[in-house]
Amino acid sequence: MTEALRPIDILLVEDDPGDVLMTKEALADNKVRNKLHVVSDGVEAMQFVRGEAPYEDAPRPGLILLDLNLPRKNGQEVLAELKSDEDLRTIPVVILTTSEADEDIMRSYQLHANAYVTKPVDFDQFVEAVRQIDDFFLTVVKLPQ
Repeated sequence: MTEALRPIDILLVEDDPGDVLMTKEALADNKVRNKLHVVSDGVEAMQFVRGEAPYEDAPRPGLILLDLNLPRKNGQEVLAELKSDEDLRTIPVVILTTSEADEDIMRSYQLHANAYVTKPVDFDQFVEAVRQIDDFFLTVVKLPQ
């Protein structure tokens, strides 16, 4: 397996079980078996990336798919925390959300999101969008080790 196609750990931060299921479906058919980890709120996301209880054995994600509308700590708060932490800021973060609001898009990029993707409502389009994100970060972009 070439270096560019090595499997990566993906952290999905999503509180909607339907969107979690669709994301799993989208990634299941891909040629490289990336490992998908799921947490349902912003507090859990930070515990996961920092290896704090109950995620002491969690791997460092190679990519984070982050919803904005999360309980306990919203996606922009998580993004700000990730990008202000010297040890975590190199992890690519793709905002994957239903919000098409210009202020959410602008704020996400101001907080150094690597990409902003609006979730399509249609199942097939949603699956295709997630596949394209996965393909892009797996085959085009060179990720840090």
